[in-house]
Amino acid sequence: MGVRLTDDARQYLALFEDVTGVSGTDCIVDDADGDGPNRLLIVVASDRMGDAIGPGGRTVQQFEDRVDAQVRLVEAADDPETFVANTLAPAAVYNVTISENDDTVAYVEVAEEDHGVAIGSNGRTIDAARTLADRHFGINDVQLI
Repeated sequence: MGVRLTDDARQYLALFEDVTGVSGTDCIVDDADGDGPNRLLIVVASDRMGDAIGPGGRTVQQFEDRVDAQVRLVEAADDPETFVANTLAPAAVYNVTISENDDTVAYVEVAEEDHGVAIGSNGRTIDAARTLADRHFGINDVQLI
């Protein structure tokens, strides 16, 4: 399943690589108010996450300063269960079960105290998880249990 990037997403990924030295595999531009990105979601290979963040978060902070937007990094994974769990980080995910009936749904067991973290402010984290799960694995929905 190939991910289609917008021209803006390609440009942000190129700049991300220039600043961090790490290639991103996907980028979603959250432009809620229409005047530039409020937030960028960038998927990074799991073996390069530390390099992308940098010591004390300095590398990703330099990128945030350049794009004047909040950046959320998501660790890539080869299997859908791990990937869905990564999209909800830093929430403590105990288990992910993929159900394939009429739709493909990921049911995610999250620590009770981390439900708010998994949902995020105004539902942004769970919405991002749903978007990325669909783009990368064809999962139609992500539900917290």
